[in-house]
Amino acid sequence: MTHTDSLTMRRVLRREIAGTLGLLTDEHDFRAMRRYRSFTFEDHQTYLQQVEALLKTRAAQGTHTTVALFDPEEYADYCAEKGLDPDTPSSRSRFTAELAATGPTVPYEGQPLTDLVPTLVDEAVRQATWDYASTLLARLGSCATCGEDLGRSAFTRASALLVRILDTAPPGHRHLVCSVSGTAEPLVAVLHADDHDGVTELDEA
Repeated sequence: MTHTDSLTMRRVLRREIAGTLGLLTDEHDFRAMRRYRSFTFEDHQTYLQQVEALLKTRAAQGTHTTVALFDPEEYADYCAEKGLDPDTPSSRSRFTAELAATGPTVPYEGQPLTDLVPTLVDEAVRQATWDYASTLLARLGSCATCGEDLGRSAFTRASALLVRILDTAPPGHRHLVCSVSGTAEPLVAVLHADDHDGVTELDEA
């Protein structure tokens, strides 16, 4: 195998490797990362322009990229927990890889960054709401009398009520908002659904 063949094969492999880019969506988070000398961007707008150019280049090369919400506070905590130096690109890459597995992500499909950022923030809020609701349900524990998992029971009942609402509502576009007052903070969830010829299509997010 020649050196040229090896380079060609590597280029082909690179196109098949999906990547994740950790994005600093707002000025506040961007300023927080400026404290690291290895983070060389000085202006948030320029940073966003460079990110968009990189995403377009990768898409043109046929490389799939997902975009994750990069939170500087979570990053600092992650580095402290793992014993990593936060002022290195390798630590940022490792944290971003972790985000790809556990955090909110949005696939880049050629959309402008001005469209992608709100979608990513909405996804982060949705996941945080889900995590918070799951924590609250888990804290309920088991019924002292029958031993039933109260959180699971409440979730099952709520799901059944939601299905019943959708099944009995008139055809068309449905927009449901559910809010629950919690001790720490309120929970708000929104559901969009459309009924086409008796078939309900849900916005899964």
